[in-house]
Amino acid sequence: MSQQTYEIRNYRPSDFDGYADLRLAAERIDRSGRCPSRQMLRESLNRPFYDPVKDLFIAETAGKIVGFLSITPELIAGRLLLDCLVHPEHRRQGLAKSLLERAIKRARELPVTMIHISVLEGNAVAREALSRLGFAEVRQFFEMSLPISNLDLPDTPTGRLVLHHLRRGEEAGLAELQNRCFADTWGFNPNTPEEIAYALNLSGASEKDVAILYEDDRPVGYCWTRINRVGGRATGEEKGRILMLGVDPDYRGRGIGKLALRAGVSYLKDKGIATVELTVDSGNPAACSLYRSAGFQVLARSLYYERQLD
Repeated sequence: MSQQTYEIRNYRPSDFDGYADLRLAAERIDRSGRCPSRQMLRESLNRPFYDPVKDLFIAETAGKIVGFLSITPELIAGRLLLDCLVHPEHRRQGLAKSLLERAIKRARELPVTMIHISVLEGNAVAREALSRLGFAEVRQFFEMSLPISNLDLPDTPTGRLVLHHLRRGEEAGLAELQNRCFADTWGFNPNTPEEIAYALNLSGASEKDVAILYEDDRPVGYCWTRINRVGGRATGEEKGRILMLGVDPDYRGRGIGKLALRAGVSYLKDKGIATVELTVDSGNPAACSLYRSAGFQVLARSLYYERQLD
């Protein structure tokens, strides 16, 4: 491998099949659920405020794509999120470093001051590579799971609280609620109605995936779920996921988070899902306490690494 010549370049639309082949091959190895289909990969390249020709970089040798690095600009938070993969057969060739250099060049065109990337705690190869590339660990997140049959939460709203699922045309209201809920959260970049609409129109997604609690006419909490269809029901690998759960800061301490979580998990149960997973910031004690009280257990840890731009 050491004699091979590699080219680092920007993504081209004609690269899609080779890029997808690499992502799907990696998914067969690590079963992360991040890359379940070509359709979802194609959709991800069309997300708002992302330009794959500018924000996706390819490592190629002998006409085959063997690595990539994608950047997601979060301009309000002033950071870039990285997603990087090099095929195991082509590691230790300096490809990650070369891809990162291309990403940093792009970063300097944008109003950002830092770069973040997350990896699983058990991925020693990636952690070692990030340390060599000047990244330092700054945050730890818990990967949690719960068999739905073990859920231990109240099942009905109380007082003036009313539950319903999101309806078309309410994307702006959800973006406003979400931004209120997470304004004080580490690393949060405010969302737009365009981003909400994009997420709701992904394959397999629905506005009904979002359960919202109202007090009178004001939305005060919500739970956004998704079904991970990797493997399908035939293999028993279909799982639910809590994408986001938030409570308006003015309404915290009233059990709304528990009710929102119950609503989201019950929705997944009605879809035939037996297990639900989520990721939560270990530095958010209220959220960690909520999930633990509901029966969630920590399965793994993901680590955020940071590098300041020079």
